Amino acid sequence: MKEHTKQIILNCEKLETRFALLSGGALEEYRIERADAGPKVGSIYLGKIVNLETSLQAAFIDIGAEKHAFLHFRDMIPESFRSGEEEESTIAVEKSTRSSRKKKSGSRSEALEKLEAARRRGKFTAAEIPQFFKPGMEILVQVEKSPISSKGARVTANISIAGRYLVLMPYSDHIGLSTRIENTAERTRLKKILSELELPEGMGLICRTVGEGRKSVFFKRDLELLLSAWNGLEEKVDAGKAPCLVYEEPNLISRSVRDFMTEEIGDIVIDDKTEYKKIHAVVKSFGGRTMASRIQFYDKPEPVFEHFRINAQLKGIYQREVRLPGGGWLCIEETEALIAIDVNTGKGRHGDDQPELILKTNLEAVTEIARQLRLRNVGGLVVLDLIDMRSAKDRDEVYKTMKKLIKEDRAKTKVLPISKFGLMEMTRQREEESILDKVYDPCPYCNGTGLVKSPMTVSVEIQRQLNAIFKNRRFRDVPVRVIIHPDVLARLRNDDAAILDDLERKYGNALSFRADPAIHCEEFRLIDPETGAEFR
Repeated sequence: MKEHTKQIILNCEKLETRFALLSGGALEEYRIERADAGPKVGSIYLGKIVNLETSLQAAFIDIGAEKHAFLHFRDMIPESFRSGEEEESTIAVEKSTRSSRKKKSGSRSEALEKLEAARRRGKFTAAEIPQFFKPGMEILVQVEKSPISSKGARVTANISIAGRYLVLMPYSDHIGLSTRIENTAERTRLKKILSELELPEGMGLICRTVGEGRKSVFFKRDLELLLSAWNGLEEKVDAGKAPCLVYEEPNLISRSVRDFMTEEIGDIVIDDKTEYKKIHAVVKSFGGRTMASRIQFYDKPEPVFEHFRINAQLKGIYQREVRLPGGGWLCIEETEALIAIDVNTGKGRHGDDQPELILKTNLEAVTEIARQLRLRNVGGLVVLDLIDMRSAKDRDEVYKTMKKLIKEDRAKTKVLPISKFGLMEMTRQREEESILDKVYDPCPYCNGTGLVKSPMTVSVEIQRQLNAIFKNRRFRDVPVRVIIHPDVLARLRNDDAAILDDLERKYGNALSFRADPAIHCEEFRLIDPETGAEFR
C-alpha cells in the first residue's frame, strides 16, 4: 500500500473551476477550466467536412465551434488500416460504418466501403483520402487538442473513451496496458483479466496505470460504464444532425477524481456542496467507504486556496523569472514557436569548486523546470539553455535526472541528450492553452512583447515631429503645446531641456508642456493652445 503523501484541492466558482495537486504542501500541478473554454479534449462530435486541403494533407471539419476543426488526413484513416492486419482493419471499417448514421446518411458508410476496397487492392496512403471523403460528408471525430490562439481544435477519427481503469477503443480490437506498468508478473495478470472481459466484437481496451493491482471486478464495472456511454453516443449520432456534440468529456472535477485519485492521495478537499456529494458517490462506487472518506467538504470563511497557501505559490507561474534554491534562477519565455528557458548561476563564484557549482545549479534547474512545465501546462518544443559543463559525466547526470523527472509528467514528454552547445531539447504534449494564455490577454499597449518605448525614445519622436511642424511655413510663429505622460515630461525638463530651448530659438515657436497621467507612456499630442486643434 502506497503512503498518502498528496492532496487534491478543488475550488468551484461560477465562471471558473480550479484544481491543485499538493505534495507536502508544495504545488505540483495546477489546472483551470472556464465556462467559455470551447471544445474540450476528449469530447466527441458528429461533424461535417467543410473542405479538404491537399496542400496541408488535412480536412477542415464543422463541429459547431467558432472555428472549424483541423483533421489531418492520416487521422481520418482508422488506426487498424495502418497496422497492416487485415482482420483488424475489416472490423474497424464495420464499426465505423455502424456508428455513422446508417438511416439518414450513407455517405460515410460508402466512403469507408471504398476505403476498404482500396486497402485490399494494395498499400493505402493518406494522400488518397480525397478520393473517398468529400465536402458535406458527416464524420465522427474526437477533440485531441482544444483551440489554441487563432487555431481551431485538432480532431481525430480514431475514437476512444477513458474510464477510471480502462480506455475503450470502439474501432480497434487491440488489447494493451499502460507502459508505466512495468512489473512483468503484474502485466501478465492484467492481460489475463482483460482477455476474459466480455467485450463486443471489434472493440479494444487499454488498461490505465491506476488499474495496477486491481481485481477483475473493478474492470468489469468500468467496462459496463464505458459501453453504456458508447451506446448513448450511438443513439445521439442516429438522432442528431451534424454538427452536434454526441459525447462530452467530464468536467475538471470529475476528471480530477478519475485521473488522480490513487493510493498516494491523502484527501480531496472541495468547497462546493453539490460537487462534493457527486464525487463522494463516485469514489464510493469504485473505491468503497474507506476511499470515499478521503473526500472532504470545505466550508470555512477563508477561501480554500488561501487556506492551503496555494495562491501565494501561483504567483510564481506567471513570472518570467523563477528562483532556484542555490541562488540561481530560470528565465522562461513562451513564444509562438517554442518555450525558451535560460539557466543562470546567479553567483559569480570562481575557483576549484566552479564545476561542482555549475552541476548543482543545472540539477536544481532541471528539477524546477520539470515542475514548471506541469504547473504552467506549456507544451510543444522546449529548449533549455543550461550552463556549460565540460565534463561528459556531469552532462549525462543532468540528462538522466531530467529523464527520470519527466516520467512523473502525465503529458507525453520526450527529451534529447545535451548538445555540444549546451542545449537540451524537449517536446511536451500540448492539448490546450497554457495557464498563462488562459489567464492573460496580450497587452494592448505593447501587443504582448512586454516592452514599451523608453522616455528617451518618446522624446526623440517628439523632437522629430516638432522639427517637421516648425519647418512648415504655415505654422511659423504658431505656439505648440505638448501633452505627454509625466515620466516623459521629466525627461524633457531635465535631460533634454537644452535641446528644446535650441528649437525655440532656431524657429521662433513657443513651446509649452502639460503632463497627463491618463495618457499612455508612448503617446503624445501636439496641439495649438489657442485653437485646441491638433497638429497632424
